[in-house]
Amino acid sequence: MAEITAGMVRELREKTDAPMMECKKALTEADGDMGKAEEILRVKLGNKASKAATRVAAEGVVAAHIAADGKLGAILEINCETDFVAKNADFLAFAGALAQLVTEKNPADVTALSALPLNGASVEETRKALVGKIGENLSLRRFVRSAATGKLASYIHGGSKIGVLVDVAGGDEALGKDLAMHIAASKPKALDASGVSAEVIETERRIATEKAAEDAAKSGKAIPPDIMAKRVEGSVQKILKEITLLGQPFVKNDKQTIEQLLKSKSASVGSFTLYVVGEGLEKRKDDFAAEVMAAVSAAQK
Repeated sequence: MAEITAGMVRELREKTDAPMMECKKALTEADGDMGKAEEILRVKLGNKASKAATRVAAEGVVAAHIAADGKLGAILEINCETDFVAKNADFLAFAGALAQLVTEKNPADVTALSALPLNGASVEETRKALVGKIGENLSLRRFVRSAATGKLASYIHGGSKIGVLVDVAGGDEALGKDLAMHIAASKPKALDASGVSAEVIETERRIATEKAAEDAAKSGKAIPPDIMAKRVEGSVQKILKEITLLGQPFVKNDKQTIEQLLKSKSASVGSFTLYVVGEGLEKRKDDFAAEVMAAVSAAQK
């Protein structure tokens, strides 16, 4: 039996918002497996146990740039150590310049971007100079460059902590902005069900099955297998609507789905990119400064 530490309980609570004792019980049942413990809480508490999953700890900003004709654009995340630096004018200008550079030069990856010229020096030399000026380490984390089938729209929210780049064919400029804002607010994982991985769907099906079995046990009534299967599939389809853009209710009109909104405007979405600063780094929040330092050290070699 794995030892369940206070730190493990705290980490699970921060991720799920579940009560401390429920977190401890789940970790004990899962023998210390954090992922399995989260699934157990999902079965017991439903989606309430995952509402904090988008919490992040890393600092930095998201920047976006779109060419004048709306056909090319880029979104980029650059990290720093403190929120104070994330608000620094020079840091923000650097992020914006990099997003424009990605749009115009189409580098293959962060290494290629770092080698590109910027204001008479390379991006990497400019970054090092900014590190010296600000006194804090900076790290280029990721970017996406998009070539639109329609026209690109972007939205940056929350002190540049959330950014969206979306390709919309049809409609007007207002629709593009509304869709970008919706994505920032609702954080879909994919455009439609075809974009959701089989692993995610299988996880949701397993959770729905365990939840239905637990509900049946509590009621003391046996549920026929065909009815159980329909309940499970219904739960999975409900989750897919919640996590896919086309299935979500529009944030400005929850009586209308995004799919219905697009149909009413004779429009479609080709693709979208959503960046949340530090996304995927939650479990390493205490080591984020060390990660930035490691990235800088590697770049200097």
